[in-house]
This record gives sequence, C-alpha cells and structure tokens, in this order.
Amino acid sequence: MGNAIRALVAFIPADHCQKYVVGELQEMPLDRMVDLSGRQLRRFPVHVCTFTELVKLYLSDNHLNSLPPELGQLQNLQILALDFNDFQALPQVVCTLKQLCILYLGNNKLCDLPKELRLLQNLRTLWIEANCLTRLPDVVCELSLLKTLHAGSNALRLLPGQLQHLRELRTIWLSGNLLSDFPRVLLHMPFLEVIDVDQNNIRYFPSLAHLSSLKLVIYDHNPCRNAPKVAKGVHRVGRWAEETPEPDPRKARRYALAREESQESQTPALPLPLLPPSS
Repeated sequence: MGNAIRALVAFIPADHCQKYVVGELQEMPLDRMVDLSGRQLRRFPVHVCTFTELVKLYLSDNHLNSLPPELGQLQNLQILALDFNDFQALPQVVCTLKQLCILYLGNNKLCDLPKELRLLQNLRTLWIEANCLTRLPDVVCELSLLKTLHAGSNALRLLPGQLQHLRELRTIWLSGNLLSDFPRVLLHMPFLEVIDVDQNNIRYFPSLAHLSSLKLVIYDHNPCRNAPKVAKGVHRVGRWAEETPEPDPRKARRYALAREESQESQTPALPLPLLPPSS
C-alpha cells in the first residue's frame, strides 16, 4: 500500500500533493514516527507539529528550504532527517530540539552552521556531508557527546584544533575533501576508532601507531608516497595496506618518481620544425 501511495503522489502536482499529505496525517502514529521522505514537499506540513510525542521525523529528499517555528513543539524528537533538500542555512528552530540524538543534514547547500547548534548537547551523530563547507564550523567542537561525524564531500582543507575536545568522538568521515595534509588534530585523539580520509590530496601520512583505540583507517585515493603506520590489528584500506607490502620511504619516493617519469615519457613528442631546403 505504501508504494502505491508514493506512486500516486508522484503524479500529483506539488500543491495538491501538499494537501494530500496533510490530510493523510490525522492521528499520531503509534510508532511515534513520521516519514515524509520523497514527497516533493516545498513546505513542511505544520499539522505534524501537533504530534508532540513524535520521536522520529524523516523529511529527506524533498524541496524544503525553511521550517516553521511550530516545529519547536516537537520537544521529544530524537531523530531528524533533513538531507537531500534545498537548505542554504539551518533553520534556527532545529537548534531548539534539545532531545535530538541524530541529525541528518547531508546533500544540502549549507556553507556554515549556526552557533546555536551548541544547544543540542544530546547529539550523538551529525551528518553534514555533501554541502558547501570550506571549513568545519567551530560549533561542531562544542557538541560534547558527539560520537560520529560525517563531513565528507565538502571543501575542507583543515580541521580546527578544538576538535580534540570531543572526547566521545569515535568515528570521523572526511572523504572527498581538499585535505593536502593529514589533519594534525587527529593525532591527539587516541579515542578515535575509525578515520576515513579517502579521496583527498594527502601526500604523506604520519604514524598512527600511538592511537590506541584505532580499528580502521581508510586512506585510499590519495597521492601518498607512504602508508600510515598503525598498531597491530588495525585494518588499513589503501595502497600498501594488508595485501601489498609497504615499501620503505626511499623506495616509495623512487616509485613515485618513476611513475611521474613514465607519465612524461608517454606524452607525444612535438614535431620537429621543418628546415628550409639547403641551397
């Protein structure tokens, strides 16, 4: 039945679709969850805010760029999904939902996060991947219970030193950014279990062997000339990981130079200029 309703909604113009969704939600769901993902919504149906016992609200994959102040009535909300929408700024009302544990903001157009986000002191998981962030907002470093941070596919070039104050942080995903150096702050976070810096511009990896809690490091698709050294039992994903023995630094440098020379030798030679005929 759910798939049939979604198929029907896909053929209804946006305004009519909006009215249809509001009419569909007359009572508080027994599971205290509302899923309005993929409904082509351009406005949030305010009627949902009457469900004050709501715990989970999914609004993914719509056309939302704002939220009404009435959303603040949902003070029991623990999970809020706003990913794959058109938000250029996080609505302030989200920062009033102090029971939030998981917040999905990925695939929007966010360039920053409001300082009021620090009010979400129960937040454990934050997804901000695939936005327009050129730096990690400082306010993220004030979310003291944060355990998982997804910040991939942005334009981050470095991380703030204050990040090390997040002593509950266990997993950090930074793939697809513009990091040219391995973030030094991560070297001072021995409680990290997963580090993902796949698809960046890192050329050299310092030793990570002292990170006692580390279980997995993903460093593939970087122009690195060495693999990060890790403690025994830590899984690495990237060049010279478990499957291939890692060369020593001198061999790695020779390998890189030989590769560059090989690429240069494959460049087609320019034709010699024609000389005038000798008299």
